[in-house]
Amino acid sequence: MRPDQESAPAIELRGLRKTFGEVEAVAGVDLEVPDGEFFSLLGPSGSGKTTLLRMIAGFELPTSGQVLLSGADVTRRPPYDRDVNTVFQDYALFPHLSVLGNVEYGLKVKGVGKKERRERAGQALESVRLTGFGDRRPGQLSGGQRQRVALARALVNRPKVLLLDEPLGALDRALRLEMQVELKQLQRDVGITFVLVTHDQDEALTMSDRVAVVRAGKIEQIAGPAELYERPSTDFVAGFVGVTNLLSGEVASTILGSADTVSIRPEKIRIGRVSDPAESGEATADGTVLETIYLGASTRYVVDLDAGGQLVAQRQNEGDPSGIDRGDRVRLRWHRTHALSSTS
Repeated sequence: MRPDQESAPAIELRGLRKTFGEVEAVAGVDLEVPDGEFFSLLGPSGSGKTTLLRMIAGFELPTSGQVLLSGADVTRRPPYDRDVNTVFQDYALFPHLSVLGNVEYGLKVKGVGKKERRERAGQALESVRLTGFGDRRPGQLSGGQRQRVALARALVNRPKVLLLDEPLGALDRALRLEMQVELKQLQRDVGITFVLVTHDQDEALTMSDRVAVVRAGKIEQIAGPAELYERPSTDFVAGFVGVTNLLSGEVASTILGSADTVSIRPEKIRIGRVSDPAESGEATADGTVLETIYLGASTRYVVDLDAGGQLVAQRQNEGDPSGIDRGDRVRLRWHRTHALSSTS
């Protein structure tokens, strides 16, 4: 490796663009992902995030722009000539092969000797906590175990970058939450760059060092999970990453003294009786509770505002979660610093 490649990002995209006929799926993306980072591409269906991943992997050729891996231009190289591996949602395991056979398969194709194959496959299975499962077939495994086999099969090749295309989408909620923690721990253990494609905001925030929110083929914002949630740069990011309220126009002017659009997270809003006084630095809005939504750990309240429009407030359930019901008159209060302006 040349000296300039040693300090280069694991992934660099320069003006990357992809069109399918008249449709521009990716619209000139510039992006750098440092070595060893857990990076996520987050966006709704059709946003272009999977197309970005496929161009990094080599499954799609860009219409224009460049893909660099560790400083080397791989834009026109085929997938097998890139130091990356991809884990798909359906895992793509061979049902007729054992777990060990699945993990060894890529090494066998590359001509790696049997002894080294077995040793490396054993290490890969150990890294995903499947030691002793080598003789089983994929059909004898749970969904989470099959997902780990797919990870081991990718990791056994010792790639510089591991690409994950909605890898947890087929799992039930409880297992998905468990695997989110395991994937992050695995990434820390192996120390290689992970790039995750997901439409699940919680998944991206839970696992990632940084997240890129993708919309209509462009990146709206790149930030760490806390900054992305607390300081969204656009209305789209504020609405897509978690739940938020948007106030604008006459309603915002009445409540906040400015018609500019602001976003306020529901959990930042305190809900109480109309007799509750505002504290220093707080904004208030009175209204009537339209709906209460019990969420287990918290309750969400939809409030019709006297000033027009609605706000959603959310509070933790401590003891009796009732107290405020539909039809009740309430006062909503929040610190003015929690009303965040965005650019678009």
